[in-house]
Amino acid sequence: MNRTETATANGLAANSRSLPSWLKVKLPGGETFRHIKDISARRNLHTVCEEARCPNIAQCWGGGTATFMVMGDACTRGCRFCSVASAARPSLPDPDEPRHLADALAEMNLEYVVITTVCRDDLPDQGAGHIARCLREARARRPDMLLEMLIQDFRGDEKALATVLAARPDVIAHNLETVSRLTPLVRDAKASYEQSLEVLRTSKRLSPQIRTKSSLMLGLGETEAEVLTACKDLRASGVEMLTLGQYLRPTGAARHLPVVDFAAPETFERLGQTARAMGFLYVASGPFVRSSYRAGELFLKGLLRNAPQHDL
Repeated sequence: MNRTETATANGLAANSRSLPSWLKVKLPGGETFRHIKDISARRNLHTVCEEARCPNIAQCWGGGTATFMVMGDACTRGCRFCSVASAARPSLPDPDEPRHLADALAEMNLEYVVITTVCRDDLPDQGAGHIARCLREARARRPDMLLEMLIQDFRGDEKALATVLAARPDVIAHNLETVSRLTPLVRDAKASYEQSLEVLRTSKRLSPQIRTKSSLMLGLGETEAEVLTACKDLRASGVEMLTLGQYLRPTGAARHLPVVDFAAPETFERLGQTARAMGFLYVASGPFVRSSYRAGELFLKGLLRNAPQHDL
């Protein structure tokens, strides 16, 4: 293959319609990419960049940002947009993972790290204690590094959420994923639109100094009006940063939803401008934008825009 391929090179050939011309992506490569990949493999870490077949992997890794998935590579939920494997009872989390993660991050010398997690409904605390240890170990080894924690909804358990927030990530993210009407179709039955909004509201109430962030996918059959309603609901819940991106079917498996439509770049630009006018600190909106897309830039620009009101 040449260095520029369509998104089908990332395992997205399962889309039922031909991909539009703007969905092009460079295949990953380069010294920084290989460095991160080698360290992750050697320390047995999972990057969501690889697990989710993210098309931005080369851009983000090359820019000093990476996303790591903790508590294994199998999730107790089965959302119909997600490429991560599902299992009713995955293996127990590795008790040494927090240390291994911190060691790897220190070696990688990254500026901004996103830590995300599979859902672990099978664990008594849904993995909140393990996540907090990962954050604390990472913070201890690299106090200068910015940390974003992309969390599950913890089924609305405020105690589990408080445990993670007490570990002091710089950003707490939880993805709404889609509009209210489509949530039962797109997400696992344990999730709900209102529950996700409540997680974001509670995060801001418990730790107002921690930035909040969420993400929406386009192309699942939503209307623009529904997307804007979701954006308003996120702002009303205290969310400060937003990403809007195109849904791409990860495989041809029956459980993965087909793409209904491909939003044009000008649609993303229009929606992004409207969302910015709602008061988000920063919005990233485009076909290849994902929840972790250029996360360090999104966070830092949001801080700079709001510098007079907040300590940096």
